[in-house]
Amino acid sequence: MSDADAKPVKPANKRGAARLAAVQALYQMDVGGTPLLEIVAEYESFRLGQEVDGETYREADAAWFRDVVSGVVRGQTEIDPLIHTSLTPDWPLARLDTTLRAILRAGTYEVMNRKDVPVAVIVTEYVDVAKAFYSEDEPRLVNAVLDRIARRSRGEGRGTS
Repeated sequence: MSDADAKPVKPANKRGAARLAAVQALYQMDVGGTPLLEIVAEYESFRLGQEVDGETYREADAAWFRDVVSGVVRGQTEIDPLIHTSLTPDWPLARLDTTLRAILRAGTYEVMNRKDVPVAVIVTEYVDVAKAFYSEDEPRLVNAVLDRIARRSRGEGRGTS
């Protein structure tokens, strides 16, 4: 494939790259049962900003990556019920695929714990992560669920901006 055929890639900021890597790490932990310390060490040593199997991982904010991944693991007993009650009754958390669960868990963690970041930024970034994996309804679902969670936990949503 030539450079002319390549799809344009939206440049990611370091936090955006850290969010994407955090979702990938959470997925890997969920599917493979990889322990937290092992997954964080693997990503920081061999993935963030590195080339793996011909794919180059973008430079990422390693501290942000660590915060999101470890925060989801620490807070999962609070995060999962909040996501579950923000989904429609016909789509419980257990019915979502592993990648979508990882996106929602990471986004929920940030909404609940990173008050220094505006809700609109968090929601937009995780919708963009969802678009990296899905082209159908999943990005809209991420937007709606994170917005509901923000309204509950912060009293604010993304709104219609």
